[in-house]
Amino acid sequence: MNKAYLEAHEVQKLEQAANYVRDQLLIRLLFHLGCRISEALALEVKDIDFDTGTVRIQHLKLRIKLACNQCGARLGKGSCFCPKCGAMVKEAVAKEQEHRRMRTLPLDDNTFNMLRDYIRRGGPVKQGTKTLLFGISRHRAWQIIKECGESAGLPKLVNPETGKVHYVGPHKLRDAFAVNAVKLDDSGDGLRLLQEHLGHVSFNTTAKYRKVAGEELKDWYDKLWKKEVTPDGS
Repeated sequence: MNKAYLEAHEVQKLEQAANYVRDQLLIRLLFHLGCRISEALALEVKDIDFDTGTVRIQHLKLRIKLACNQCGARLGKGSCFCPKCGAMVKEAVAKEQEHRRMRTLPLDDNTFNMLRDYIRRGGPVKQGTKTLLFGISRHRAWQIIKECGESAGLPKLVNPETGKVHYVGPHKLRDAFAVNAVKLDDSGDGLRLLQEHLGHVSFNTTAKYRKVAGEELKDWYDKLWKKEVTPDGS
């Protein structure tokens, strides 16, 4: 039976299946930071604070906004007429907006020591003015994790929303971090801290992990049967 997410011991198997320290560290950071693959690959040595044991994550998102070429009003993707001036939309003006968000995340001692040792041994890659931790492409990162998943004998994972089955990939490690965090603490404060850690703008995006973890539905269902109903209805 296909699962929706990886357990912590399965991520450990994934890490142990890696042949190189770089690949082990990539898997470990994706899980222990719960960061996006784009964020992990953008990490530079200067983003590591060795005094506090924290990592600075920068998330860059490009958004396209469509506007009426007559009055400049905001348009939806499928708009045929401008909601403001009523003009027929033959073509729209596309504006690209760049959103940058920064967050500083803590790291557990074992992962931080592994990261520091990797840097000390010359693992990072110089690319122009940047000294990147990994210096590999997004495609290569996906390949590494897929191959490690197969070597570790891990099952494919099902998307609980679409039902589609996928190989183990980078985002599944972020999901594993979030689900394991929810299983440990699904209180309001716990979810708020998880939202901040993951860098979600909307709380609804974070709250979906309660559903994936099965805790919210299970708690609700258990409450239905806490008091057994007797044959006479009492």
